[in-house]
Parts: sequence; structure tokens; C-alpha cells
Amino acid sequence: MDELTPLSLATLDRLSAQVRVPRYARADLSAGIVHIGLGNFHRAHQAWYLHRLFDQGVNHDWAIIGAGVRAGDAAMRDRLLAQDCLSTLIELDPSGKSAEVTGAMIGFVPVQPDNAALVAQMADPAIRIVALTVTEGGYFIDPASGGFDAAHPDIAHDAANPAAPRTAFGAMVAALRLRRDQGAGPFTGLCCDNLQGNGAVLRQSVVSLARLSDPDLADWIAAQCSFPNSMVDCIVPATGTREIALAHGFGIADAAPVTHENFRQWVIEDDFCAGRPDWDRAGATFVDNVHDYEAMKIRILNGGHQVISGVGELLGLTTIAQTMAHDGIRALLRRVVQDEIAPHVAPVPEITPLDYLALIERRFANPEIADTTRRVAFDGSSRHPGFVVPSIRDGLARDTPVAGLALVSALWARYCAGTREDGSVIAPNDPNWTALQPVALAARKTPLLWLEQRQYYGDLAQHPRFADAFCDWLAMIHTQGVDASLAQYLDNGAS
Repeated sequence: MDELTPLSLATLDRLSAQVRVPRYARADLSAGIVHIGLGNFHRAHQAWYLHRLFDQGVNHDWAIIGAGVRAGDAAMRDRLLAQDCLSTLIELDPSGKSAEVTGAMIGFVPVQPDNAALVAQMADPAIRIVALTVTEGGYFIDPASGGFDAAHPDIAHDAANPAAPRTAFGAMVAALRLRRDQGAGPFTGLCCDNLQGNGAVLRQSVVSLARLSDPDLADWIAAQCSFPNSMVDCIVPATGTREIALAHGFGIADAAPVTHENFRQWVIEDDFCAGRPDWDRAGATFVDNVHDYEAMKIRILNGGHQVISGVGELLGLTTIAQTMAHDGIRALLRRVVQDEIAPHVAPVPEITPLDYLALIERRFANPEIADTTRRVAFDGSSRHPGFVVPSIRDGLARDTPVAGLALVSALWARYCAGTREDGSVIAPNDPNWTALQPVALAARKTPLLWLEQRQYYGDLAQHPRFADAFCDWLAMIHTQGVDASLAQYLDNGAS
């Protein structure tokens, strides 16, 4: 299309008939949810479910107010407000692309250092859910203990300055203090990040922070608020020039379009203290216990992403689909999941672990999804402890193979050394890169140094069956290369 239509409420009727647009009027919506972290995943996933629910003519008092607590969130706010908080979602199905404009978000609070506007918005009695997508590493978890990291500088600041918080959790605590004092009642905290027991993690962050400054408030939050666990699933690449061009292909000038795969899943514990939308009418699943769904997705899909992304970057492969076209990497994924992860994952009513593996193999291989190995490998210092290490511990406890997981861990160490197999430089790709890289370089000569980072591996350096395999793999990777190491594992790597 030659002429582009700028995305806004006023131009929806000018969009091509092939673009699905909201079937509800913005004027009919009122806010019931504040969502912190307006990245692509939220807009392709949680906001989409609400948008489709609104299309059915129901729950119009549950619209979203967007929010962010980082300085960089202000740029997203500007982009979205300029287009009336509308988003173009482009589904990348191998059989053909489709576009949809969603409108479940009706505002975006100012991004401020003291989060005053966010606190005031969450204190509004109309807000009954505060949801978050702030990444797995954003919950101030002590990696060694799994408990709350009360010593983090941002947490120390919020404990000392509860009326001017820096963090999302400090803002939630401040808003809940106002709600308690004004008799507005509690809200539900809904974590939408990839964490095992993510609701329990959010509860820990909020209640623990409140306890540092106001123990009575902490007790009130613990007794009155709910924090349901949930499992979220949809592959959503970052937005760049390619994605903006895809929106242009539908005739839409959107400054922040979102591409996504043709799959979504949302499983939520039905534990909401102040009511909830009927998300199940739009395809979400409410359950009493989400643990098995979480475990399957986090161990196999998120863990599987860590199996293939680092090695893909080491071999110069730029997308996840390219890793799945590499015979060695695809075989590595299948064998590690089949032999070393799936045995510790329980089936859920709809699918077995091995059937789920086949599903994610198809999803990862989707050639239309330009999901980069770099994006997926980002923040390994949170993702390996969260997605990979639990399977290692299960394998050691149950005497099942761990050699493949040792190889995956060695590949991560090699990745953090900062160069690919062809000698090109890997730009820093972890919040802790400056600490990780010197250890990765020293581990070339003394591999065990990598496992002695207890904040990521706990006591695994003291488990010879895993530690010896890890040291052997890392030495082989550095002396013989990645391809030879993959071949060795695939030939006879189980142990």
C-alpha cells in the first residue's frame, strides 16, 4: 500500500477491511486495571485477552491504565499516547499474516522518579487489579536463597522513603497504604512474568518491602490482598524496522506495532480479592492450582530457549528459527528435553510433556517469527537459575542424566566469554555482564570457577556428577569448538 494511515481512534474507519478493529467504543470503557511494564508481550497477550472480551460487549469497566517505573518507559508512553493507546498486533502464521488493532488500554500515567502519579492511580478505588510484566530479573530475588533481596539499593531506598518509591513494588506498597487508610480496600497483584510460583514471588516482594517500613501494613497486605499464580505463553519478538514495515504492509503507520506467533495460552489461579474480568470467555483458563502448567512451560519452553539461544549466537545464527534449522542444535534441544527435563515435568489435562516438546519445536521453527537469539539469551543470570538449574537439581536428586544440562551450562559460560566461534564480539547481553565475563574468561583454564558462582548455581560445584561433566564440556568447547562438543554429546552424551 502506498498511503499509510496514522493509527488513532479517529482513523480506525479508514483502515483496510483486512485489519480487524475494536468492536467497542472507547467512550464505553472505564479503568479497572493498572499494568506496569507496557512491553510487547503484555500488548500481545494480556491486553489482547481483555480486548477480545470487550469485543463481546462485556466487562467494559476493566480497561487498562498503562504504567512504567523506568526512565525508558517514558518513550513508550509518548508513542502510545500519540496513537490513543492503540496497538497493531500482527500474527505471523506460516500460512499467512493477519493484523488486528487492539484498544483495551485507555491511558498511561506519567513516568516520574517518585512514581507519584502511579501511586495515585493505583490508590483509586476503581482499580481492582495491578498487573506486572517487569521481566524475570525484576523481582529483587536473592539468587542464592530465593528470598527477598532486602539489601538491594533500590529496596533500601524505598524502605527509607516509602512516600517516594523508585520501584514498582514500592509504588504498590504506597498505594496500598493509601487504600487501607482511606477504606478503599485491597487490590489483586497479578504477576505475568515467567517465574515459577510467580504470584507467590510477587507477594514476597510486596509484603517483604512493606515490612521494612510498616509491619502493620505488611500484615494487612498479607491478609487482604491476593496474588494469584499464572502461566503466560506467547512468543513475541522485539519491535524494529522489520516490524514497523510489516505494519506498513497493512497500510498502518504505527510507532510501536507488535508481532507474535499464532499461539497464546494463559492459565490463572482463580484467586482475586476484588473481582476480575471474565478472561475465560476470551480463551484464558482459570484453575485452582497452576503449578503443573507453570512447570511444563518454564522447564520446557523457557528452559528450551536457554538450551538453543546461546549456542545459536556462538555459531552466528541470528534467529531462533535458524537454530531449529541447524541439525545439531535441534537435536540438542530434543535430547536434553526428552532425557533430562521432561522426566521431571508432570502432564497437564490437555497435553503430555513430550507432546508439549513437539509443540514448541514447531513454534520455535516458525520462519515468520524473527525472534533473535540475542533477545532470548538476554539475562542468562536470571534465566539459567530460573529455567535450567531446577532441572539439574531434579536430575541429581533422582539419578537421571544431567550431561546435556551440563553442556548447556558450559555453553552459557562460553557465551559470556564474549566472542563467537568466528571470533566476532558478542556485545554485553546481561545486567551482570561485567561480573560474568571475567569469570567466563578465567574458566577457560579453571572451569570450576564458573560453577562456584553460588548466586547462580548454589552448591552445584560440590556435586561431582554435574560438576565433572560441566568441566569436561567447557574444556572441550574451548579446545575443539562448539560443533565438536554438540556431536560428542549427541553421539554418547547421556550419563
